[in-house]
Amino acid sequence: MEWRGRRGSSNIEDRRGQGRAAGGPAVGGIGALVLLLVGAYFGVDVSGLIEAEAPGRASTSTPAALSPADQEAGNFVSVVLADTEEVWTTVFLDQVGDRYRPPVLVLYRDVTRSPCGGASGATGPFYCPSDQKIYLDTAFFATMAQDLGAGGDFAAAYVVAHEVAHHVQNQIGILGQAHAARSRAGATEVNAISVRVELQADCLSGIWARGAEAMFGTLEAGDVEEAVNAAHRIGDDTLQRNAGRVPMPHTFTHGTSAQRARWFLRGYDSGDMGQCDTFAVRRL
Repeated sequence: MEWRGRRGSSNIEDRRGQGRAAGGPAVGGIGALVLLLVGAYFGVDVSGLIEAEAPGRASTSTPAALSPADQEAGNFVSVVLADTEEVWTTVFLDQVGDRYRPPVLVLYRDVTRSPCGGASGATGPFYCPSDQKIYLDTAFFATMAQDLGAGGDFAAAYVVAHEVAHHVQNQIGILGQAHAARSRAGATEVNAISVRVELQADCLSGIWARGAEAMFGTLEAGDVEEAVNAAHRIGDDTLQRNAGRVPMPHTFTHGTSAQRARWFLRGYDSGDMGQCDTFAVRRL
């Protein structure tokens, strides 16, 4: 993906220079980190998954300088976010007949706060509907490449695009409807609704990839394959199998590897939001 030297987004809130707050959530060894990433990866409602700072615990912060790698990661995310803004502005005008209102993306390091709970690098990136912000610790990109086998700049771009897709869902009312449905459902049904939400976000991510390719011509050979590989690597069945467990479909919250890759490609191939209606199909 050609991204250097291109326009970045102004909708970035960079908290990384604030340092780490004492008393924040602790992160265990790498095995625990990966399991936590699996649990919250690309989630929507993370309030029950993220440990907030203990009430009454004092918090201090030490400013920390950004390394060249930090700065490059921030620039990369800013460019990808800018691309999503342009693509979704066009798609909303053409297919929704409404104005797209872009989210703010919060860059943080180690820990930060959100209305959906305290965020840490162990939770993975997430979208918080309460403040319509995306929360991302860019160290997650290294974890993707090293521990999940999903390397490459376009795999990282897919992470950003997937969270932006949750914002798209929020703007068109899907997240509100899904939340209402979950409040009336049992545990298995709640998981099934979550799967449809996540697969729709994968499909919308594919629409973004198609739009970015058409509008900017910045995709390179192998980029789409990187995104498909990332979608495949974080399927519920693959993650459970890699954790030494027998896959249990009734516990799935994000969809199988095959489903995630298929729905991403469905969006990429069609460019049509109508093709991303995971709630209208029997077979996912």
